[in-house]
Amino acid sequence: MANNSRLIIVSLIGVLLFTIISNAASSNNVVSTICPKTSNLPFCSSVLKSAGTTDLKGLTIYTLNLAHTNARKSLTLANSLAKSTTNPQLKQRYFSCAENYDEAVGDIENAQKNLALGDFNAVNIVTSGAMTEINECQDKLAQPSKNTLLLLKNGKTINDICNIILVVSNLL
Repeated sequence: MANNSRLIIVSLIGVLLFTIISNAASSNNVVSTICPKTSNLPFCSSVLKSAGTTDLKGLTIYTLNLAHTNARKSLTLANSLAKSTTNPQLKQRYFSCAENYDEAVGDIENAQKNLALGDFNAVNIVTSGAMTEINECQDKLAQPSKNTLLLLKNGKTINDICNIILVVSNLL
């Protein structure tokens, strides 16, 4: 009886180790397949490793949610900067950026809906639209003040996330 118990425990440990090693290998395969195709390999690797899944649709859901959260934060920041600045040119740029981020949020929400419908091409198209909106804001802030640096950094992060979404959605 004791030998059977040991055999069962050893078998369970073996299965557990195999599962852990397989998941790690699978995660590395996903990262090595996707990240070299993005514009920021280290960022991509970090994001995908934190996703908790190697399933392409799951990765797309994760990165779309991440992009949405960051775009909403940037929209709030742009509105806050627009309301707090006394410089009329900066005020206009920030309000214009807020409009860009509002559009980007809408695009990301559309990408989420398209993913749920299985329309992966549409996910790609509207994610590209979000990136265009963010780039328009980034261009308006080409001569940043100290206050705009966070908005520029956020925009770069969102573009890097969207770049991952584009690569993954092309693989779906």
